Amino acid sequence: MHDPNFDQTRPIYLQLMEDIMSRAVRGELKPGDKIPSARDFAQEKLVNPNTVVRAYQELERIGFIQTRRGLGSFITEDYSRIQEAREDLASQAIERLLQELRKLGMDNEAIEHLVHKKLETSA
Repeated sequence: MHDPNFDQTRPIYLQLMEDIMSRAVRGELKPGDKIPSARDFAQEKLVNPNTVVRAYQELERIGFIQTRRGLGSFITEDYSRIQEAREDLASQAIERLLQELRKLGMDNEAIEHLVHKKLETSA
């Protein structure tokens, strides 16, 4: 059993990565902060610890976290990596939105019009 908030169409380890990156982007986790152990995060998210380990390995591979033997894993202190994550997460959110709007039959012109209209009314 896992968190019902997971998107069933995307790998869970990617969604776990996005969760950690989002927490850092929002400032809930600061550069240099320790992240939850794989076991603790697995319990929090109701997933297999091996799935969390895979997510953490990938986060380390891309330089978003650093693992220190015997101490745990920590958010990078490289602020540019956090900024890159912000842009990546935003881009992914936009892509998902575009896919949903296209499923509704909207073309680029209609999407652009709707976005501009929404931006004008949501300031």
